[in-house]
Amino acid sequence: MSAPWVMDEMRTADLNDKRLDARLREVLAQLAARPTAGIPAACGGRAEMEAAYRLFDNDRVSFENVLRPHREATRRRIAGQPVVILAQDTTDIDLTRPQRQVLGAGPLDGGGTRRGALLHALHAFTPDGTPLGTLRAVPWTRDDGPPRRRVLTPAQRWATPLAEKESLRWVDMLRQAGAEARRHAGTHVVCVADSEADIYELLAEGMRQPRRADWVVRACQNRALEDSNDPEATAPHLRERLLAGPVLFGNTLCVRGRRTKVRCCRRGREQPRASRRAQVEVRAARVTLRPPWRPKQKLPAVSVNAVLVREPKPPEGDVPVEWLLLTSLPIDTAEQVRQVIAYYCVRWMVEVFFRTLKSGCRAEERRFEHIDRQLRCLAVYLIVAWRTLYVCRLGRACPEASCEALFEPAEWQSVYRVVRNETPPRQPPRLADLVRMIAQLGGYIDRPRREPGPQTVWLGLQRMHDFALCWQLFGPGARSDG
Repeated sequence: MSAPWVMDEMRTADLNDKRLDARLREVLAQLAARPTAGIPAACGGRAEMEAAYRLFDNDRVSFENVLRPHREATRRRIAGQPVVILAQDTTDIDLTRPQRQVLGAGPLDGGGTRRGALLHALHAFTPDGTPLGTLRAVPWTRDDGPPRRRVLTPAQRWATPLAEKESLRWVDMLRQAGAEARRHAGTHVVCVADSEADIYELLAEGMRQPRRADWVVRACQNRALEDSNDPEATAPHLRERLLAGPVLFGNTLCVRGRRTKVRCCRRGREQPRASRRAQVEVRAARVTLRPPWRPKQKLPAVSVNAVLVREPKPPEGDVPVEWLLLTSLPIDTAEQVRQVIAYYCVRWMVEVFFRTLKSGCRAEERRFEHIDRQLRCLAVYLIVAWRTLYVCRLGRACPEASCEALFEPAEWQSVYRVVRNETPPRQPPRLADLVRMIAQLGGYIDRPRREPGPQTVWLGLQRMHDFALCWQLFGPGARSDG
């Protein structure tokens, strides 16, 4: 019997075969119970393992139809929220093998040493970072041969239509966010993206009327302004225009440390730095961007709001913090500007989601011979990753809720007995307390001001499943055969 949350999440599963639908639910329940384990270990028996592999090898099963019921469940969760952040981002699914490579996998780098697929996802979050689910995910593989950027000259790449580039995915996801906003008239939808989405066509699409979804994009280019030929203009480019304006307020940001991934990289955003608290200044302005040249196409000028978050006095030898955000959201007051920054900060949660998918669920380590089977399995693990992160974050968002909102009696009672070494109470504990107990099973040290992270939660959930099974078989409520 599948877990209750699985039955609810996959209630609309339709693989054109009721037996396949039931098998999908069972496989999802098994992989979610042991997210870090391999498929044979998660399934628990030879028959169950073979059934899982047959599911991933079935041509009637696809990445899209596996994810479809989860997408519909995500929309049900969105309908109950006043504000939803749709964060879009791309990640590599590295399937490189030491000897025999996965059939159908494509190159991930210029040298072709890493092979796999790419995944672009649109994931829904509440403003406090609670994940609601994946609304859309698009996997693809690149063709073998020299990368397109090496084949074309810079001028040819500039002249290539957006429809022929991978970058089109950013615009497509913004359109998807607009469709979701039309579907949920009572929910304010805000689409956020990092600097790779700083594409003029995306900005033009985002300001098209009638606009259904708002958006925030981190700029990577210091774009020319439409009035830059005006001698009375304060500055000809975006960043300089903002620096010429007044400081609205100061703020303190917690900056995460990082290490350089590639030694030869010279980009400021990829240089190493230590974790610290940064004092920043915030400026904002309404600007009109000058459209870039495109062959056989004349783009319109776009008026957007811009917010500059800048660290004026970074530590000596360190790279200053600087965010240049473009948005359709209003910036008339300091509170509205703070809201733009807060919404953009939620984008970081999609990085946590990808980390949960790769490190917690080990989605890249599944051993399949063909990319189609790998992607079908990846769709299942997208749901598993959402559930794992959802449990972690909901304990923070709704700490006073009963733990039975997410967990069955056998689950919370067995965890309580093992962690507290006491008889479980009649009244279920708070959700926040139980999540902490589950995290303790995964190695979390309980501290008052430190919340458990996804890693200890996903390890704890795996142990919880085993304890709950023993509780059902041998606990106080177990039925006696004698």
